[in-house]
Amino acid sequence: MEIIIILSALLMSALLNILFQKEFIKRGILDKINSRSSHQSLATRSGGSSIFSSLFIISIFFYLNNNEIYDFSLLIPISIMLVVGLYDDIYKLDFKLKFIFQIIVAKIIIDNGLIIDNLHGIFGVFELSRILGQLFTIFIIVAIINSINFIDGIDGLAISVITLFLLSFELFSSNLSDMFFLTLIILGSVAPLYFFNFRKTNKVFLGDSGSLFLGAIVSIYVLKILSQDYTIKPSYDLNKVIFVISILSYPIFDIIRIFFLRLYKKKSPFLPDNQHIHHLILGKTKKHHLTTFIIVVSSLILTILTQIIF
Repeated sequence: MEIIIILSALLMSALLNILFQKEFIKRGILDKINSRSSHQSLATRSGGSSIFSSLFIISIFFYLNNNEIYDFSLLIPISIMLVVGLYDDIYKLDFKLKFIFQIIVAKIIIDNGLIIDNLHGIFGVFELSRILGQLFTIFIIVAIINSINFIDGIDGLAISVITLFLLSFELFSSNLSDMFFLTLIILGSVAPLYFFNFRKTNKVFLGDSGSLFLGAIVSIYVLKILSQDYTIKPSYDLNKVIFVISILSYPIFDIIRIFFLRLYKKKSPFLPDNQHIHHLILGKTKKHHLTTFIIVVSSLILTILTQIIF
């Protein structure tokens, strides 16, 4: 069943990437080249729609067959992020309105039973009160969604970081997680984007639709890790918070750095620029795939070192 699911997601996503790109081009919905662009060829921001559509179609199939392979209620918050991101890709949405929708999505996720109510001893803090837990959880969800959105600036980077995160989530779990089949669908759906992302012409990007909805998914996984339901294999004996920080080290470090850098320059932290770490590395390497490789390998090494040190 696992192989069938991942192959179905892969093939469906590949086909939908082709169909969505043709439709986006037909309607003139293109990723316009400007001073911030790291590409010089025709491209569409239809990748997120293809990934989400693959997930949605496969989920509907299992739902109609009365087989709940994961918590289908999670489709509600990630669907909202997909729609908000898609609207932003086409018409451009004020960042304050995006921020409000992210808070709404965060509250929906919390109401689904996912909340950070324990810091597992970090800074000597264990249990959090209900109100403090909700506020802290909203902050974490919004921060993760934006951190994934922020690193979607060069070919393959965001999907590689997300792939590494999902694989780590499953590999470090002591038991088969209740997110396992969702992981397979996402990994299968994301894989074709490497081809469409890295090719020289007719490129396909995640777009805000993809980075926002995948960011929401990553935040859900983070909450799962910090919950009582998820246990790390005893052989690793890692603190859960440190584990999360290690596998998401790049987006966490980049969003903190860019946030304070923009504040220092008296700019809005939410307005885009070319000062992200991946842009600086790209300026030296001149190659997207090499820049992505450097960042992903660095993140992998940090995860392994964390395992050894802690």
